[in-house]
Amino acid sequence: MSALFSPITLGGMTLRNRIVVSPMCQYSAPDGAASAWHLQHLGQFAVSGAGLVMIEATAVEAAGRTTPLCLGLYTDGQEAALGRVLEVCRAVGDARIGIQLAHAGRKASCDLPWHGGAALPAEEGGWPVVGPSPLAYDETRPAPQALDRDGLARIRDAFAASARRAARLGIDAAELHAAHGYLLHSFLSPVSNRRDDAYGGSPDKRMRFPLEVAAAVRDAWPVGRILGARVNSSDFLDGGGTLDDTIAFAAGLKAIGYDYVCVSSGSLVGGQRFPNHPGYLLPDAARLRAEAGIATQAVGLIASPQLAEEAVAGGQVDMVAMARAFLDDPRWVWHAAERLGAKVDYPVQYGPAHPGRWPAAASRPFAA
Repeated sequence: MSALFSPITLGGMTLRNRIVVSPMCQYSAPDGAASAWHLQHLGQFAVSGAGLVMIEATAVEAAGRTTPLCLGLYTDGQEAALGRVLEVCRAVGDARIGIQLAHAGRKASCDLPWHGGAALPAEEGGWPVVGPSPLAYDETRPAPQALDRDGLARIRDAFAASARRAARLGIDAAELHAAHGYLLHSFLSPVSNRRDDAYGGSPDKRMRFPLEVAAAVRDAWPVGRILGARVNSSDFLDGGGTLDDTIAFAAGLKAIGYDYVCVSSGSLVGGQRFPNHPGYLLPDAARLRAEAGIATQAVGLIASPQLAEEAVAGGQVDMVAMARAFLDDPRWVWHAAERLGAKVDYPVQYGPAHPGRWPAAASRPFAA
């Protein structure tokens, strides 16, 4: 039996397999509201056979958007628009649906990636950015305003409010974004957090605000649904946060009641370089899983069914998450099942494409 295609239970919910469609920012949400693009983007993955489909990083307040077209969940209109997308996804597929709650912090207020992604000046619709300390993401970005106690409380409450909106929509899983240089990660790292108050300095103090947000989301999120967080394995920077720091943070999340962490990397500072061969994060994820004692998911150029299978079967991770692999091949799960000898159900409308009913499938190319 394929380990990758075995079920897993988290937070009282069972996923039919260990394959996760990773959150993928689409920059296609006018006023933060899900659009027709989201219908097709998420709808194709709802019928993909994946155990869990994650909605992209979703801002908890307007100032937390990376771009003016990033998805948000802080108004009634945004909640209604996302509800319409979810209604279609549930009508056509049976995948569990999750959402990643985020605040871009000092990486906010940027142009669209395909327009260059530069910081937006105020006259072009930009807005002030915030962070733990007045240190810019890179030399092209403005220095953020260091958050005071009122600002910290506002953002903590915004995360909880968005979690309650997601719960009302019947979303199955919520994931706190504490990676990629976003606000919560920037508090965790000594590179971006130079505070000398209760929220900076030692690792315990740098973790304080992210854990306060995590606790507020835990309180807002229904018991019996899945709750996780995305973290960076380390900063991959001299003087930056280490894997030991992340393991301690993951243990703190578990103590609060989180069900899993997703191990990622990069993007704390502009122009950052880090290892990027297939599966490069698996050793770090395996160590975190063993030492923090929490279910663990990993990303990191995992596109091969065999690599994904070996990672789960070998006990390195409990789940694998993929983004570009699914953009390239929305039928990745079906093809992986063929490779690994697993059985997956096709939608009846697509049943004729099953290899058992379409002999030509035997000669179809599939990248390993």
